[in-house]
Amino acid sequence: MGNRILVKAPAKINLSLDVLHKRDDGFHEVKMIMTTIDLADRIELDELQDDKITIVAQNRFVPDDDRNLAYQAAKLLKERFAVKKGVSISISKIIPVAAGLAGGSSDAAATLRGLNKLWNLGLSIDKLAEIGAEIGSDVSFCVYGGTAIATGRGEKIEHISSPPPCWVILAKPTIGVSTADVYRNLKLDQVEHPNIDAMVQAIHNHDFKGICNNVGNVLESVTLKMHPEVNHIKMQMQRFGADAVLMSGSGPTVYGLVQYQSRLQRIYNGLRGFCDQVYAVRLLGNRNES
Repeated sequence: MGNRILVKAPAKINLSLDVLHKRDDGFHEVKMIMTTIDLADRIELDELQDDKITIVAQNRFVPDDDRNLAYQAAKLLKERFAVKKGVSISISKIIPVAAGLAGGSSDAAATLRGLNKLWNLGLSIDKLAEIGAEIGSDVSFCVYGGTAIATGRGEKIEHISSPPPCWVILAKPTIGVSTADVYRNLKLDQVEHPNIDAMVQAIHNHDFKGICNNVGNVLESVTLKMHPEVNHIKMQMQRFGADAVLMSGSGPTVYGLVQYQSRLQRIYNGLRGFCDQVYAVRLLGNRNES
């Protein structure tokens, strides 16, 4: 066994998620504001002299073959840059699986960043993000981290300043949501589109109240109808006193922004009464430089 590198793979939440139209390639044109939070998987990359890629994952919901996005990231780098060494990728899963938090995409992004160092490829972060876009829509954003406006399929990234620090409380019901199903059932003529310009302005001004007033996700119009338990979590989180409440991605995770720690414990305890997967973390906001 050769060198070893450890990389954190943080989750993301959507402060805004708008869908503009369906594209000719079958994907939807989106406009989103995403930011990273301090809930992270840990990726351990061990260099192998054998020319192979192995995935070690303790979580039975994480595939250990070529369906795994971290595997796909390693394979892409190996093929594109003719790397003859192999790698063992150990994934310590903290981010819930299929939760709307980009856990798999962040694992892939962390693998790209880590292997760039492990294999001495010397690629810029922009190049890594470009390669990441070939793996999945959220991978480019996860390569950079921080806070950004994402357009196209989600792969075109424009960095913006970080929101003011606050707590983020997340609750995930014990269901999975198919992103494809959600998009298939989305009726764009019947949704209320979030005001993304107002959100960008609020973030720029470090205006916490303005951020809370402008959170929005058009995919809620589908997921909340398909899965009443997601709506129940949202309503309870509001009742317990979160400053803003929104579903992340296509769900089913719901998050609340909370300015004061004194209120955080009450919300956490209230949610734990009926939901197993509850997390209280901070916004990260800082982007990766390499």
